[in-house]
Amino acid sequence: MKIIFAAVCIVSLLHSQQLQIIKTPSSGKNGTELAKDFLSLGRIERENLLYAIILEGQIPNFLHTLVSIQTTATINEKEYTLEYFVIPDYLSIGNDGDYFLCPMTPLLAQRIANTLDCILPTKKMVDQIYTTAVVKLSPQPIPPDSLMTTVSRFIQHNDSVQLLRKTLVDRFPLGSLVAGTKKDIIIHQKIYSELKPNRPKPVVIYGWHKLNGEAIQPPNNWHQETYVDYSHGVRLVQKMGKINGADISLVDILQDETYHVLISDTVLVKPYYNIPDQ
Repeated sequence: MKIIFAAVCIVSLLHSQQLQIIKTPSSGKNGTELAKDFLSLGRIERENLLYAIILEGQIPNFLHTLVSIQTTATINEKEYTLEYFVIPDYLSIGNDGDYFLCPMTPLLAQRIANTLDCILPTKKMVDQIYTTAVVKLSPQPIPPDSLMTTVSRFIQHNDSVQLLRKTLVDRFPLGSLVAGTKKDIIIHQKIYSELKPNRPKPVVIYGWHKLNGEAIQPPNNWHQETYVDYSHGVRLVQKMGKINGADISLVDILQDETYHVLISDTVLVKPYYNIPDQ
């Protein structure tokens, strides 16, 4: 595969620092109220409702403005700088005053990313985002038990993260890049390889960096794609970026044998989760 860096592209990056989501009149509910609506729902019903809520624009205003991440590598004796754009915190619903960090399966995460012209991050991108983050929060693990996949546990963990975030909001306002609070759902070769028995379609998770920069969770594909627990988070990455000032698709970068090193440890032929037709 040969990448052509285009100085002029049909897809304009004039608005690249804004999440491409239409703001519509909301239900008026805050994050706490929206989360409670999920308590009585099964996974499929919950995720269908969550998709509708997000695509209706019922997300905090601060998530609309994306944050720049830059990485540089010398490739074939030439220096390349890639700039890409990410949401400043994990995907949430509600408003700036009360928002809920919403765990979800990779099926829903990919569906949302596809709709918003985004991708999910790689392991290397998660590390780059953590390094760039000005707000690094200590992970808040809860001992594993039978409730870790329930909405009540999602809410409990969200509350513990929010307590930490609020202590720093005067110094680092909402919209500052935050990391360390969730394990990322990532795109990785383990989506399609090194599969576990009876788990042919896994979710791959990584991250939850401690304050010393060490990730608690190595890339793991132990769970099926329908699994989600309180620790999972979704970081949307805008699909279009810039390399040495020229427009570039991050999908093209990830699939390229030469330039993937900017944002991935390996070539990703399929940098996405396969999702059923909706």
